[in-house]
Amino acid sequence: MDQYEPGRLTPPQLAAVRRSLRSGRAALTRRSLLRASAGGVLTAGGLGALSACGIPAAGRTPGGTAADDRSAREKTVNFSNWTEYIDVDDSGKRHPTLAAFQRKTGITVRYTEDINDNNEFFGKIKPQLAAGQETGRDLIVLTDWLAARLIRLGWVQKLDPVNLPHAFAGLSPQFRTPDWDPGRAYSYPWQAISTVIAYNKKALNGIEVRSVSDLLDNPRLKGRVGFLSEMRDSVGMTLLDMGKDPADFTDDDYDAAIARLQKAVDKGQIRRFTGNDYTADLAKGDFAACVAWAGDVVQLKADSPDVDFIIPDSGYVTSTDNMLIPNKARHKTNAERLIDFFYEPEQAAALAAYINYVTPVDNVKPWLAKIDRDAADNPLIVPDKAMQAKSHAFRSLSQKEETAYEEKFAKLTGA
Repeated sequence: MDQYEPGRLTPPQLAAVRRSLRSGRAALTRRSLLRASAGGVLTAGGLGALSACGIPAAGRTPGGTAADDRSAREKTVNFSNWTEYIDVDDSGKRHPTLAAFQRKTGITVRYTEDINDNNEFFGKIKPQLAAGQETGRDLIVLTDWLAARLIRLGWVQKLDPVNLPHAFAGLSPQFRTPDWDPGRAYSYPWQAISTVIAYNKKALNGIEVRSVSDLLDNPRLKGRVGFLSEMRDSVGMTLLDMGKDPADFTDDDYDAAIARLQKAVDKGQIRRFTGNDYTADLAKGDFAACVAWAGDVVQLKADSPDVDFIIPDSGYVTSTDNMLIPNKARHKTNAERLIDFFYEPEQAAALAAYINYVTPVDNVKPWLAKIDRDAADNPLIVPDKAMQAKSHAFRSLSQKEETAYEEKFAKLTGA
């Protein structure tokens, strides 16, 4: 069977999965620290199996299929999330926000950390969704590009705004209108991940870094610059530096960004493309500056006084992990109530204080200040309006685009 058949994971896409698992956002963040444990990581066999079963081509009519909603008679909700992506008490066994939800509503949350990678999890639930069967889950959290695919396939249910008053009112404007779910009819963000420029003050030794151009072109930084092994982040930041919008660019724009990065690779300006392992290089000063994820920078700054960040005038890239209700979920209303609960400012603050990602809730700062004043004042956790205005999402890609773009990026990074 032709491995380039539409709807299947092509070799460049498989390489991107391997790259993400080896060194991408799937490697070391708090959310995903345990992904490489037994049963969590995709083995070569797992990748082959996923390629064999194929990912259906996007583009079907959105719809969503409801089941008999048992929410009223079954006070439970089955919630699948990423590892280490929710608040935990000192015992390490109890999630305070989920306990608060149960006290408030009487609904028990069966919480499972069984999402280790977007593609791996999709391979797990695809057979049931494709067959029109329930997955055993009422609420799942997926990164924006895969959330977009499920919506286009018609495999998630449309949300009832009646059950989402806090979510509707409290969602930050910067996340309200993604091109893959305008108006958030099918999804709400769990948390967001911003891509910024981080630097080590001691290693810079007075060199000014204000832009991606400084990383790529300043000869005094040769061999001391890092970029990310995630295509959307590194290319997105480069596009912005070139005056292009990652939400609206052409094939020629993409090729120009790749060529610009390739020039920096060829002259030895870029030391390497990394996942979260850049944190060690940055703390030690092996990287003077690099493209970095904000959640890592928050934690690095707490431990390494020489580490800081800047937001380029050209802007920065932000992606989201999103809550969705799969088809045939048995407790849709309960799941919607749980989504809405996390948009109550008090609960959003408790979550943000623990995991240090960008909160998608607009009015959370006063509540977060009661828990952690530094976190509330940190624009990497609670962006102010000026920072929000500089945020850009990487647009949705067609199957053809994703294959071509990942292939070009893989050649650039040597993956």
